[in-house]
Amino acid sequence: MKKIMIALGLFVATNIHAQDKVETTVAADIVNQYIWRGQDLGNVSLQPTLGVAYKGFSLSAWGSVGLADAKDTKEFDLTLGYATGGFNIGITDYWFNTGLDPMNRYFKYDAHATNHVFEANVGYDFGLASIQWFSNFGGNDGTNKDGKRAYSSYVELAAPFKLVTADWTASVGVVPFATSFYGTNGFAVTNISLRASKDIAITDKFSIPVFAGICANPCAQKAYLIVGFTIQ
Repeated sequence: MKKIMIALGLFVATNIHAQDKVETTVAADIVNQYIWRGQDLGNVSLQPTLGVAYKGFSLSAWGSVGLADAKDTKEFDLTLGYATGGFNIGITDYWFNTGLDPMNRYFKYDAHATNHVFEANVGYDFGLASIQWFSNFGGNDGTNKDGKRAYSSYVELAAPFKLVTADWTASVGVVPFATSFYGTNGFAVTNISLRASKDIAITDKFSIPVFAGICANPCAQKAYLIVGFTIQ
């Protein structure tokens, strides 16, 4: 879930500006752990990205597959987004290899028998910090304390800054309501992370973006050290 990730795979449209030409993204991340919004979804993973963007609109495909353990989460996401100025909105179709369909069929969209999760997001980048709100509105969502659809939501505040030769981002994410999707019984802090990234020069003309970070989930009493690199 859209993407290098300490909170991962999540798509954030705030980095997309109105392009005069169609821009294409082709990249892949290798990470030692797949941690998404404070949840542990697997060990060493390959996470490819394919996307196009034009005049603020973007369409991206993102996936994750475990390289060390066949039981790790397999995922395929499609995100449609729009950004203008600091404002952004988007819709993501997440598909996982586990869910309500025991046969793991991708084209199974039945409301109560699918492995898809549909999520909407809205956010604003103020420059010094950004805020994003994500809410599930369909598919294999979690349930609340009454056993009804929770419309599971996640809110994240992120602040980028530079320190020495690296780009850093500090983030705090919370789940505002009870939901089995995030394993919370009410308001909970599920993600506190600090991430650094920089380009490592291999030759005079070639470098590899490398990132590392610490992620803690106070609600689940878990903490993770994440490292990875991007091929693009």
